[in-house]
Amino acid sequence: MCQQVAPGFFLREGTRWTKCNHFQRHLVVAIMDCNSRRCERSLQHSRTCRDPGCTKNFGTEVQRDIDSVDEYCWACRAAQEKEARVRASGEQPR
Repeated sequence: MCQQVAPGFFLREGTRWTKCNHFQRHLVVAIMDCNSRRCERSLQHSRTCRDPGCTKNFGTEVQRDIDSVDEYCWACRAAQEKEARVRASGEQPR
């Protein structure tokens, strides 16, 4: 299965939020070809192939931390703020 490199396979460069360990991608640097005829992302895959069993998606991405922030990411902070508002209002979380 082809992988997006961040660097290495499917290489993505970005920011690591250290408190939640989430990764915010800035850039896809490279895509490494798996050289499989059964992977639709590979250059080895036939353009005329109609086999539904061929792999259609990229594999695990490789992430390269360009910088790190000692904080929660935006999504985690938003979820925490929403949880705090719900608790303050006395409503039951959904």
